[in-house]
Amino acid sequence: MTGLLLAAFAAPAAAVGAFTLSSADFKDGAMLAEKVGDIPARGPNCKGENVAPALAWSNPPEGTKSFAFTVFDPDAGNGAGFVHWVAYGIAPDANAFAEGEIGRPSEKYVGGTSGKKLAYFGGPCPPPGSPHHYLFQIVATDLDPRALPPGLTYAELHDRLKGHRLAESSIVGTFVNPYP
Repeated sequence: MTGLLLAAFAAPAAAVGAFTLSSADFKDGAMLAEKVGDIPARGPNCKGENVAPALAWSNPPEGTKSFAFTVFDPDAGNGAGFVHWVAYGIAPDANAFAEGEIGRPSEKYVGGTSGKKLAYFGGPCPPPGSPHHYLFQIVATDLDPRALPPGLTYAELHDRLKGHRLAESSIVGTFVNPYP
């Protein structure tokens, strides 16, 4: 089921000139570093430092006025999934977030509301055992960066993006809680 869900959200393979999301910290389908895991204060399975990976994107389509971003774990919640980050209103001239940058509030994006009730990235803290998959997805939109109010949930954001998506790209990182 996870594979089907990820396939449904994943963008087609990158081609020359295609809108592409990447990370210097992990390759698509590879493991995220332990430090990406959320801080211990946020749950019994959290053992990391909440150092979000660097993210970069290129070749946005013509007419892009802003970007929206989400990080979703489809393996959490017995298949219901869990939202780790919702952000939008990212300026059209932006093309990257540095390592750790999305793990705190920033003027570079409007924070939505994650499953952790955060307006910024909250790292993985799955139970020990099988790997969880984290879908990092960016959407190029025709919306002005100030068009959407702060605090939108994952569902609300995707509803507001209907008819405004110009292109999207995604990568998946995996994470296994290394602690018993």
